[in-house]
Amino acid sequence: MYDKVVPGCDRRTWLKAAGCGFGYLALAGLMGQTARAQRPLAPGTPHHPPRARRVIFLFMQGGPSHVDTFDYKPLLAEQDGRMLPFDDARVLANTGMRGSTQRVMNSPWKFRQYGESGRWVSELFPNLAQCVDDLCFLHAMHTEGVAHGPATLFLHCGATSFIRPSIGSWVLYGLGSENENLPGFVSIGPSAGNGGPRNYGSAFLPPVCQGTAIGKAGEPLGTIRNLSNPFLDAAAEREQLDLLASLNHRQRRQRQETPELEAVIESFELAWRMQMHAPEVLDIERESPATLREYGVGESPTDDFARKCLLARRLVEAGVRYVQVTYGDSTANPAWDQHSNLPKHADHARAVDKPIAALLRDLKQRGLLEDTLVWWGGEFGRTPYAEKNGTGRDHNPVGFTMWLAGAGVKPGFAWGATDEFGHKAIEGRVHMHDLHATILHLLGLDHERLTYRYAGREFRLTDVHGRVVHEILV
Repeated sequence: MYDKVVPGCDRRTWLKAAGCGFGYLALAGLMGQTARAQRPLAPGTPHHPPRARRVIFLFMQGGPSHVDTFDYKPLLAEQDGRMLPFDDARVLANTGMRGSTQRVMNSPWKFRQYGESGRWVSELFPNLAQCVDDLCFLHAMHTEGVAHGPATLFLHCGATSFIRPSIGSWVLYGLGSENENLPGFVSIGPSAGNGGPRNYGSAFLPPVCQGTAIGKAGEPLGTIRNLSNPFLDAAAEREQLDLLASLNHRQRRQRQETPELEAVIESFELAWRMQMHAPEVLDIERESPATLREYGVGESPTDDFARKCLLARRLVEAGVRYVQVTYGDSTANPAWDQHSNLPKHADHARAVDKPIAALLRDLKQRGLLEDTLVWWGGEFGRTPYAEKNGTGRDHNPVGFTMWLAGAGVKPGFAWGATDEFGHKAIEGRVHMHDLHATILHLLGLDHERLTYRYAGREFRLTDVHGRVVHEILV
C-alpha cells in the first residue's frame, strides 16, 4: 500500500522513517551536542556577554503623542493658540520647503513628577507613572518616514521600503531559540497594514527565522492558526504527520540543503511539538485570579491588551526569545493616529496603562526583568501644534519619546531632549538605527558583526549606520 504513496521507498526504509515518526525526532532532540548542532535554531553564541536574554516590544501602532504622555513642555501652555513658524515634516517631505505657520496646541492633560527619579508623566498613564523608577526614557528619538507604512517598516526592519528582515528575525538568526517546543519569535496581534507580515518576516534570512503570529490587530486575542487539524482525531493526525515525516526524510536525501524545504520541515516538526506544549503556555486562565485582576483581564477597556501582555510574559517565561505585542485598531485606522479629536488618546491610554504596569511589576516580582528588555513606543511621535488648525496632531518623525525597562538599561533615567516645544530632537539624539544597535548590544550581539550575505553583499539590521547608546546602559 505504501509503495503507491511513496514510489521507490521500500518497506524497510518506510518502517524506519515512518514507523518511528516523530518519536524519532524527539529522540534526536535528546542526543546532545551533535543533534543540537543540526537544529536550525539551536541556541547560538553571542558576541559578548549579554545583559538581556529576551525582548518584549510593546508596539503602540499609530504614533502616541510624546508631548501628551512623557515629554512635558510647559511652553505649550504659555504659547497655546499662537501661530508660529515650524518646519513641518510632512510639508518638507511633500514639497521640499521648510517653514510653515502652525497653531501651537497645549496638552489637554496635566503632568506630574513621579517616583524618586522625578520623571514627568501625564495623567493619561496613572498606573505606569508608578513604575517610572524602572523606566529609561529616550526623549530625543528620530526616525525615517513621515507616513505610517514607511515608518512602521523602519521601526521593525530598519528600512522604509526595501524588503528587509525584521528585528525579531535578526535576533532569532543570531541567537537561536531557547525552547525547541515553541517558536523563538512571536508577534501577538500584528496589523495587516503598514507592512503587515513584513514587520515580523525573515525576508532573505533563513525562513525558519520568521515570526509566528497569534491573532491580529483590532480583534480579540486568538490562537496560533493551523496548529492542529480540527477534522482529525489525535491518532489520525499522528498517522498523517508520520507520513509527512517519511516524505520529508526522502526529500532531504534528494535535495540536501534547501532553506525553504528545511523551513517547511522544521515548521511541521515544531507544530507537532507545540501541540504538546503550546496549549498550556497559551492558556492564560491558568493564572491566579489575583494575577488576572492585576493585569485587567475581564475588565473594560483593558481585557484585550491585558490578555496580550499576560501572554507575552508567559511566552518569555517559557523561553521565547522575542515577543512583539501590537496595540492597534485596524488597518485603516491605526490606534494612536489622532489627526483630529486628540482626546481619543485617553481611550487608548486607558486600554494599555494598567496591563503594561502590571507586566512590569510581574516581570520584576518573578526576577525576569533582570534579563528581559521591555521596549515601548510607536513608529513616530506627534506635532506640538494642531494639524490644519484643527483638534489633533500630525505625524512627527523628527522628535519623540520611547522607553526601555530592565536588562541593563539605567532605571529612572532620561536621555536626550526635544526643543522647548517638543518638536525636534536636539540633545542626546537617538536614531532608530541607534536604538536597534543598542537592543542587539544588550542581547550580546554586535550590530556590525551580525550580518547575512545576500545578493552579493553583506546586510545587517542597521545597514551601514547605528551606534550603541552607551549613555543609557548600567
